[in-house]
Amino acid sequence: MTQLQFPMPVPGTVSPAAGEAAKADGIARATANTAPDWATACRKAIELMARRSQPFQAADLIAEGLVDEPDHPARWGAAFNNAARAGVIEAAGYVRSKRATVHGSICKQWTGTADFRRAAA
Repeated sequence: MTQLQFPMPVPGTVSPAAGEAAKADGIARATANTAPDWATACRKAIELMARRSQPFQAADLIAEGLVDEPDHPARWGAAFNNAARAGVIEAAGYVRSKRATVHGSICKQWTGTADFRRAAA
């Protein structure tokens, strides 16, 4: 399935560059304001799940008792984005969230990258 692509921004829309800059700023702020203990536990939990070669989402980390809910939901996005940029995980589609607090909304699921799994073996 492919997404409809417009050759240039539609007048009155947000510029893609401005959107990416805002996203990067938000992730940086979320990362900077995350408690170090939670960030470390979440990073380790993501790495453990990534080694399993099965798709996972934030709810799976909680269900397995690997990490607690963060103080703010934005911490999840920053943690997963940072792991993806580090080459630990990659997107594996979208599914309904298992977290009760988000009422089954759509969320990205992840899997460990082949390179990370090889290096971790």
